[in-house]
Amino acid sequence: MAITQAMCTSFKKELLEAKHNFLLSGGNDFKLALYTSSATMSAATTAYTTTNEATGTNYTAKGSSLTRVNPSTSGTTAFTDFADLTFGTATITARGCMIFNDTASGDPAVAVFDFGGDKTSTAGSFTITFPTADASNAVIRIA
Repeated sequence: MAITQAMCTSFKKELLEAKHNFLLSGGNDFKLALYTSSATMSAATTAYTTTNEATGTNYTAKGSSLTRVNPSTSGTTAFTDFADLTFGTATITARGCMIFNDTASGDPAVAVFDFGGDKTSTAGSFTITFPTADASNAVIRIA
């Protein structure tokens, strides 16, 4: 099994169909779900799934909602990002995660990420740190 980090191909198509709204005010609810090393996810992933989703104290299925950063541009690149996400006092092990749109029908996938190895917290904070929201680093960039 493997998690191959990618922006999901279905997400790219769905952008052209106006299925995703990243505006901070009035936008969709995007969530981040954690997955074990048994998960298989890649650019071909199309939607949230419970298969091989992580389990643990203070983590629930479908993960947690993300706080959006309003879309912006710099030069010819459009981008958006999210605020860091912490699962507090959590006992959990995860190999990667998926961002998905919890508002849209079918919970369509946006992107999948590999942590490069299992990450564990034991009755502590399990934090997902997002990159700087700019044209070179934001988690979602269209150039």
